[in-house]
Amino acid sequence: MNIMKPRYVASGLLIFALLYAVWAQRSPYTSADYTKYEYRIPMRDGKKLFTAVYAPKDDSHTYPIMLNRTPYSVAPYGVDNYRSSLGPSTELANDGFIFAYQDVRGAMMSEGDFVNMRPYSSRKDGPHDVDESSDAYDTIEWLVNNIPNNNGNVGLWGISYPGFYAASGLIDAHPALKAVSPQAPIADWFIGDDFHHNGAFYLAHSFGFLSTFGRPREELTQKFPPRFNFPSQDGYDFYLKMGPLPEANNKYLKNEIPFWNEIMQHGNYDDFWKSRNPAPHLNNIKPAVMTVGGWFDAEDLYGTLSVYKSIEASSPDAFNILVMGPWYHGGWTRSKGRVLGKVDFGADTADFYRREIEFPFFRYFLKGEGDLSLPEAYVFQTGKNLWKQEDEWPPAKAEKKTLYLCSDWKLDWSPHAVHSGDAFDEYISDPGKPVPYTNEISMGMTREHMIDDQRFASRRSDVLTYATDVLKRDITIGGPVIVNLNVSTTGTDSDFVVKLIDVYPDNARLSGFQQLVRGEAFRGKFRNSYSEPEPFVPGRITRIKYQMPDILHTFRKGHRIMIQIQSSWFPLVDMNPQQFTDIYHAKASDFIKATQRIYRSSSSPSFITVNEIN
Repeated sequence: MNIMKPRYVASGLLIFALLYAVWAQRSPYTSADYTKYEYRIPMRDGKKLFTAVYAPKDDSHTYPIMLNRTPYSVAPYGVDNYRSSLGPSTELANDGFIFAYQDVRGAMMSEGDFVNMRPYSSRKDGPHDVDESSDAYDTIEWLVNNIPNNNGNVGLWGISYPGFYAASGLIDAHPALKAVSPQAPIADWFIGDDFHHNGAFYLAHSFGFLSTFGRPREELTQKFPPRFNFPSQDGYDFYLKMGPLPEANNKYLKNEIPFWNEIMQHGNYDDFWKSRNPAPHLNNIKPAVMTVGGWFDAEDLYGTLSVYKSIEASSPDAFNILVMGPWYHGGWTRSKGRVLGKVDFGADTADFYRREIEFPFFRYFLKGEGDLSLPEAYVFQTGKNLWKQEDEWPPAKAEKKTLYLCSDWKLDWSPHAVHSGDAFDEYISDPGKPVPYTNEISMGMTREHMIDDQRFASRRSDVLTYATDVLKRDITIGGPVIVNLNVSTTGTDSDFVVKLIDVYPDNARLSGFQQLVRGEAFRGKFRNSYSEPEPFVPGRITRIKYQMPDILHTFRKGHRIMIQIQSSWFPLVDMNPQQFTDIYHAKASDFIKATQRIYRSSSSPSFITVNEIN
C-alpha cells in the first residue's frame, strides 16, 4: 500500500466439518431477516455453479453483495434451510448485506471437474479458458445483473481454501469487485503452506486432510465425504507403525485419493506446484485488499504473508493492508481470540478485529459509509499483548541483530563470543525414534503446537538447546527470522528443524514455560534449490540458510531467548531417510541413523538473524 496516499479517517478440514454440522441447523434469526434463494450460475464454458443467496427482507434499500466461494459446501441445501450465521461476522449481517455462497467448480453441487488450487490461465481466448479468476468474474457479472436490490458493489472473502479463491478473484478482477479479504489464503503448497514447509512433507496434516477431502466426487452431492476412520488416537504411534510413505496407500488409502498420488509423483518444486501459486499473478490490483492471518496459524501463515507482500510489490498504489493477530487458523472468526493453549493474550482480540477492523473495511468500500482509519499493518504484538499500527510491514525502523550459537549451550549477540576453533555440537538422529512435535497425544496436527511448551524436547539427547542469559530489558523482534546453520551429517540427506522459544522465569504464572514462538523444518537436500535437490557429502561442513515466517513478539525482561535444533518433528513432518533418495517412494531399508553436527566456530558459525524493533 502506498503510504503517501490519503488515509481513510487443528486442521482446517476438521474446523470446516464442524461448521458444516452447525450450518445444517435452522436459524430463526437468519430466516427472520433474510430470504434465501438458490441459483445455478452459468460460467463462460456453460458449466453451472451452485450458489445460495441470502437477501435482506427489507427491500427499501439497496445492498452490496458479499461473496464467499468454497470447496467445503454451502450447506444447508434447500431454500427453506438456513445457515446459522451469515457473513464473516454478525456485525455485517446486522448492518445489511446480500450474502452469496458458492460451491466452486467441481465441488458438491456445482458442475465441472474439481482441480486442487486450479492454476491461473493467462489465456482467455475462448469459452473453455477457465480458472478461478474467470469463475469469480462470471459469478460477479451474473450476481450484479440478476440479484434485485444490489448496489453494484461486491466484496469477496474467505478463510483457508476459500482464502485462495478470494485471492484468485483479485486477478483480472471484475469492475464491481470493490473489496477483497483473503484470510489465511493458500499460496504455495511446497514452500510453506499446508502440505510442505521448505520441501519437508507435513505428513499428519496432509494425510488427515486428504484421506477425507481428497476423495473424488462421482456426481453432484450435498454430502461432505465421510471422515477417515483412524484406528488410533495416537498419531505418533499410528504413523510410526505405518512406515514409509508408500505404505499409506498399501495399508490405508488404497490408491483412492488422486491428489495424494499426485503429491507422491512431485517430490521437487516443479511446475505442478509452481503453477498453483496465485501470488505471481497478483498484478495491477484494483479492489481494496485486506489480508488477514494469525501468528500461530499452523496451516497457511506463509500464504498470508506471501499474498500481502506480492500485492505490495506489484501494485504499490493499491489499497493493500495486512492484519495479523495472535490466532490459530481461522481463530479470528471462530473464537474470542483471548487464549491459545496455556497462553492468555489479555483481551478478546478476535472480537476487536471483527468490530474495529473487518466491519469498517467492508462497510466503507462497499457502502461508502463510516470513516476508515486503518493503518498499513494492524499487528498484534505477543509477549506484551497489545495491538500495533505500523506504516509498513516489516517495520522499517528496525535494527538487524544476530544471535550466535556458542559454547556451554549459550546464545550471544556478539560474534566475539563464538569459539575460534573447530567447535561443534552433535546428536544422533534415529528414524526409529523421531522427536515428537508435541508432548500431547493427538491424531493430527494440533493448533496449539504452534505455541506449545518445549521442555519435553529440550530434555532429549537428539535436540540441541541454546539460550541467552536472563534478559535485562525487553527485546521486541518483528519480521522474518533468518536461519543460518553450518552443519554436517554422516548421511546424504537430513532435515533440520529450528525453533525460536521464549523461556519464562520461574516466578512467572507459567513457571519455566518454554513457549514456542516460531518453528520451521527444512529438508536439507533443497538447500541450494527446491527444484534441483542435492545430496550432502558425508562429513563435509555445509551451509543451510532459510527464512522462517514473520513474528512480532516481545521477549520480556527476566525471560530468556532459546533456540532448539533437531532433525525430526514427527509426525507433523514425515521422517527423512537420511539418505538421498526419492522419499515418497522410499523403502524401510533406506532409513538410517545419522550423526548430525551443528558448527559454532568463527570460521563456520551458526546463528539466526532477526529485526529488533525499538
